[in-house]
Amino acid sequence: MVRVVHAGDFHLDSAFGALTPEQARQRRMESRRTPERLVEWANDHGADLLLLSGDLFDSDSPYGDTAPLLAQALGCFRGQAVIAPGNHDPLTPDGPYARTRWSDNVHIFTEDRMQTITFPDLNCAVHGAAFTAPECPTDSVLPGFRVPQDGLIHIGLLHGDVTTSDSRYRPIRAADIAGSGLDYLALGHVHSCSGVLTAGAVPYAYCGCIEGRGFDELGERGFLFGEVGAGTADLRFVPFARRRYCIAQVDVTDGDALTALERTLPHDTEQDIYRLRLTGTPEQPPRWRRPCRTASLLCSCGTRLPCAGTCGTSAARIRCGACFCRNCAANTTPPRTTLSAAVLSRRPDSARRPWTTGRYEHEEYPDDR
Repeated sequence: MVRVVHAGDFHLDSAFGALTPEQARQRRMESRRTPERLVEWANDHGADLLLLSGDLFDSDSPYGDTAPLLAQALGCFRGQAVIAPGNHDPLTPDGPYARTRWSDNVHIFTEDRMQTITFPDLNCAVHGAAFTAPECPTDSVLPGFRVPQDGLIHIGLLHGDVTTSDSRYRPIRAADIAGSGLDYLALGHVHSCSGVLTAGAVPYAYCGCIEGRGFDELGERGFLFGEVGAGTADLRFVPFARRRYCIAQVDVTDGDALTALERTLPHDTEQDIYRLRLTGTPEQPPRWRRPCRTASLLCSCGTRLPCAGTCGTSAARIRCGACFCRNCAANTTPPRTTLSAAVLSRRPDSARRPWTTGRYEHEEYPDDR
């Protein structure tokens, strides 16, 4: 049996476009520590293999220190780490994988064809391939592949899209998984953890992304951990995200808006990122009469009142940080029938007060990353 951690889709140096520039920088700094945290966890739990299923970087041109920090973290892993580059971070001559010096325990697939790395000490072989371009509309890896009957534990590691239709991101067919004879296929690309599935007798899984980056990636995020043996894979999901994205809907038609908000939100929200949807038909726009226990919202005009508006008098209209102050209210006409607010709330380690942002609007806005 081999004890494995299966993780991927870190998307280091994501834009975090739904946040303010300051908050986005904070999130990027936090995400760069994710590999270090993961390696510490893997060492503490005696993992033999760290399977990284691609899209570790959000692009093939990350910030200058991001790839070296990843390499430094993986170099501290006591086992063997294997990487299958994905469509966001393909293996290219001038990309981060080629430019970075990696420790001897880090192994990276370099071609868009099946390659094999054998670990005799673990009685194990890992088979995989790399994206070498941002798109791969055909799967040239799994069709026709079959593991040898040599007594080793055979694990596959790929970035791709298990589908019955066309895909630009290596469409993988369930029949090809079943015909491979692998003991486990570790997949990346899909950001939701699938749990262990089977195609024929072959177990496979998507580990999902390790950190959410927007309100389309809600709740717990993490990785898979467990043991793989001949014909068996017993892995469980491990929540690991530093901050969760959450959506809460609050009816403010009757009574005090702050009371309704505090009644709706759980008590452990300081580390998470919330969108609050205020619904109903209040007589007047919600105003907070006392500090909110969950977050202290700071508008770009400097007013700490948590209800988002549009700030400024120019035609472009600057997005307000999160207020409904007198100056902002003078330039904002909220609808009377529906109130919808989006508020992001969390407390970074480097600050005493929670830092938040929000928007007050009638229609939904896109989840920018």
